[in-house]
Amino acid sequence: MQGKKVAVILCGSGRADGSEIHESVSVLIHLDRHGLNYRCFAPDLPQAEVVDHLTGKPTGEKRNMLVEAARIARGEISPLSRLDAREFDALAFPGGNGAAKNLFTFAKDGVDCSVNPDVAKAIKAFHNAGKPMAFACIAPVLAAKVLGSAAGGPGCEVTIGSDAGAAGAIAKMGARHAPKEVTQAHVDPENKIVTTPAYMCDTGPNGVFIGIGAMIDEVARLLEKRS
Repeated sequence: MQGKKVAVILCGSGRADGSEIHESVSVLIHLDRHGLNYRCFAPDLPQAEVVDHLTGKPTGEKRNMLVEAARIARGEISPLSRLDAREFDALAFPGGNGAAKNLFTFAKDGVDCSVNPDVAKAIKAFHNAGKPMAFACIAPVLAAKVLGSAAGGPGCEVTIGSDAGAAGAIAKMGARHAPKEVTQAHVDPENKIVTTPAYMCDTGPNGVFIGIGAMIDEVARLLEKRS
């Protein structure tokens, strides 16, 4: 894995309005475990909303996704608009409800959601280059939205665990859903997409950590095949 680089897409800090922190840190730890270099990116845009994570209620504040995500990335982060797929070997998306608000509007609009243009551009660029992509938690729905046949894509197969509502949305987007447990990862070998349910399941941080570890293990295997 020496010299391999992975782009990690964040969108804030905190599950309710940004990237889920346990999932994000798990992705970074497991990439490091494999000796994979990574660089974090986030949209340099306002969050869709800011939520008080103690009360669960919106605060009415304004916060920037890039600035907030820098908390997770320890300041080592770049604007998503600067991501060049040619400079990286794989792409990874932690989840969180904030991802479904900021990276695309699934939390509000469901199947009819729109996708941040830089997010869609990155997914299509990595897919077209045949490079592995990893999506955790709600983020696999993002893969379905961008690459599903309803959007003119090739279709893909992902898992979000066993959530019937999200699985139904995936089907309507022209993609397929494969039920999995929290500690499992699912591989779509044709599209080089690896997914895991994470907090889409009723679980704790250890289950999330194991499942994301399985996801990154599969990404590492796909990268080895490309070497």
